[in-house]
Amino acid sequence: MVGPGKVLLLENIRDLGSISAAGRAMGMSYKRAWSLVEEMNAAFRLPVVLPARGGAGGGGAAVTGAGLAVIAAYRGFEAAALEAGAGELAALRGMLADMSD
Repeated sequence: MVGPGKVLLLENIRDLGSISAAGRAMGMSYKRAWSLVEEMNAAFRLPVVLPARGGAGGGGAAVTGAGLAVIAAYRGFEAAALEAGAGELAALRGMLADMSD
């Protein structure tokens, strides 16, 4: 339903006002970005992005209130998970090889 990539896409759409610009910022095609937006709009009860058709003034897209709530909930979950798993993450970091060479 949602993960770090989709949330970043939502944040980029929110900040850039465009699905194509958000996709470009992430190195993905408009078709892929649009496909992810469609998946999210279908997965949630309310749409998370409302696209506007192009025309004389150009197109664009807006993250809805539901989309903003998805971003906030995901980032809150992410912060809680990082806090809860801080010890395990430190242990994993301690097991990594030295990459300084």
